[in-house]
Amino acid sequence: MMNDEFYDNDENIREEWSCSLSPDDPHRSGIPFSRRIRLARIVGLAGLFLPMASVLVTHFLSGGWWLLLVGWAFVWPHLAWQLACRAADPCAREILNLKVDAMVAGIWIGLMGVNALPAVALVVMIAMNMMGAGGCRLFIAGLAITVLSTLVTLQLAGSVSAFSPDPLEWGLTLPFLVCYPILFAWLSYRTAIRLAEHRRRLALMSTRDGMTGVFNRRHWEMLLRNEYETCRRSRQGATILLIDIDRFKNINDTWGHDVGDEAIIAITRQLQMTLRAGDCIGRFGGDEFAVIMSGTSAESGIAAMSRVHERLEHMSLPGAPGERLQISVGVAAWGPQFEHYRAWLKAADVALYKAKNAGRGRTEVAA
Repeated sequence: MMNDEFYDNDENIREEWSCSLSPDDPHRSGIPFSRRIRLARIVGLAGLFLPMASVLVTHFLSGGWWLLLVGWAFVWPHLAWQLACRAADPCAREILNLKVDAMVAGIWIGLMGVNALPAVALVVMIAMNMMGAGGCRLFIAGLAITVLSTLVTLQLAGSVSAFSPDPLEWGLTLPFLVCYPILFAWLSYRTAIRLAEHRRRLALMSTRDGMTGVFNRRHWEMLLRNEYETCRRSRQGATILLIDIDRFKNINDTWGHDVGDEAIIAITRQLQMTLRAGDCIGRFGGDEFAVIMSGTSAESGIAAMSRVHERLEHMSLPGAPGERLQISVGVAAWGPQFEHYRAWLKAADVALYKAKNAGRGRTEVAA
């Protein structure tokens, strides 16, 4: 796996990490849900206005009913959105708005007559919104509300029309029956894309270090365990490196933690530029890194670290021009003497301390 696949610079790393760690409170998480329902409601009610009006005009309703129809079709979607946005829990408020939709839809179905073609389109819209928002449970609740309000309205209005839509009703309703499911499918597709992106961010959070973008310690040790088992079964070679920034505490104390972060990121980039794409780099702690080099001998690991040592000699930190970075490296090649992957890791750790005790800025190999 490439260690720099998703991380081209530290700004991108910090931005991605901060987005992933944003608090997922009910208000913040409910807004996208309300926005999705808002678009479906705006398009659905506006698209049904003319088909419903073509039926209601034959029922000789008073002007107040027409004002209510206009308000429901063109004002209610925006009012419902504002109510959801201002609520502490927009998701719960939007569920309530959907139930209001179901109740009002039942009233209009009763006024139009349950067999009118626009009534069928209205039921389709309400049913799709309910199913898409809350599954079967909300769908059944919405259906019950719609049926109840329809029966009450029929009882009060006392008008039922036969299923004999004229060409005008067909012409106004059929485009809605074709276009609204397409809109709903598109909204569902967008939601699926956002969920996939959210899962990708969660995967990054669980495996990557926030500052550098390389693997975190937990995931790196899992990769080491897998590599150890592979080497044990196939007897192929592999080498691990433990790398520590020399005098890192002095850098932090002298220049501040910002320069310390610069040092960590600089070492990360040097490792990424020097090592192969398939080498697994992990951050073990504050200033300690670890590398798994599959199918590589200890000599190849030493040669790679020699190139890193040479590059660091000619590099300075932007925040501390006079400071020179050095690293100490412990190298341990896999061998059958290691009975556990932690024993292999311990050998590299002993080699690292050997490098530090020998004067730092050098690479030592496990005995």
